[in-house]
Amino acid sequence: MALLKVKFNQKKRVKLAQGLWLMNWFSVFAGILVFSMGLFLKIELRKRSEVMDNSESHFVPNSLILMGILSCAFNGFAGKICYDSLDPAKFAKWKPLLKPYLALCCVFNILIFFVALMCFLMRGSLDSTLAHGLKNGMKFYRDTDTPGRCFMKKTIDMLQIEFKCCGNNGYKDWFEIQWISNRYLDFSSKEVKDRIKSNVDGRYLVDGVPFSCCNPSSPRPCIQYQVTNNSAHYSYDYQTEELNLWRRGCREALLSYYSGMMSSMGVVTLLVWLFEMAVMVGLRLLHTSLESIANPEDPECESEGWILENSLKDTFKSALESLKKLGKFNQVEAGAEGAEGEEGGKTPAITTVS
Repeated sequence: MALLKVKFNQKKRVKLAQGLWLMNWFSVFAGILVFSMGLFLKIELRKRSEVMDNSESHFVPNSLILMGILSCAFNGFAGKICYDSLDPAKFAKWKPLLKPYLALCCVFNILIFFVALMCFLMRGSLDSTLAHGLKNGMKFYRDTDTPGRCFMKKTIDMLQIEFKCCGNNGYKDWFEIQWISNRYLDFSSKEVKDRIKSNVDGRYLVDGVPFSCCNPSSPRPCIQYQVTNNSAHYSYDYQTEELNLWRRGCREALLSYYSGMMSSMGVVTLLVWLFEMAVMVGLRLLHTSLESIANPEDPECESEGWILENSLKDTFKSALESLKKLGKFNQVEAGAEGAEGEEGGKTPAITTVS
């Protein structure tokens, strides 16, 4: 028994073809939307590529761009088929291509569903990428005279100001690295010498943060040096001064920003996938309803359309049998080749009569 069998007359077939033509052009615009989302996400990721450890995070935007292009191509082609299906003479040339095209549509819909899921599942990979990238970026903050790294200070400062964050996981991350360049340290000063000697690696570590960590909403001037020294500042307790510095780390801020963006794109891509599935089902019904016309010379006669010619169970069984036959055929071919090799390897016995 066929799956989702529907009876059609000429009027219904015409309406289905016209509706599918319109839906395909809506799908072209949906493909442009998916392409635009991928391009926008790629640009946003490239803006902060200096604080990202690898290029794996570009898998999602690249996939969205590819799916957008394929969607425009597939649906533009399907729109042409639906338009020509109104004329039996024009539709005849598309008949041999419809089955391969519908198979490609199935593969395309599986891919677009996979890309939609990846939009939701990329958070873990992005978290690791940002954690390593920000850690390395903070190490190069002081290298304003080093070619290839002189821009890092500006990048980190602009990032902390824009996203209202400080450090990788928090402002205390700055206490663990030397973020002040040696160029601005007075090595004749006893304080500087003692601080460098007190560290095993010979680094100048301070309980201070860059100016970009300061919260402009603080009612008092920003305290960015000797942050943990309560006695160094009047009426100050660093554990209760919530407004002095940004408490949220930049990894969390960027992760929240990109995760929210990709989740929204994932929802839109899922809606596009549902629309594409509806178009594919409609195109299959149109294809089978035109194929099953008993008398092609009488376009007004009734016909039947279906999704699968047999039930889902029978279709699955026939697919398994086809795979088994293919496997047996390959085994027979391999066995025949082996037998031929053995026969070829035998040498006939030659007897000589003296």
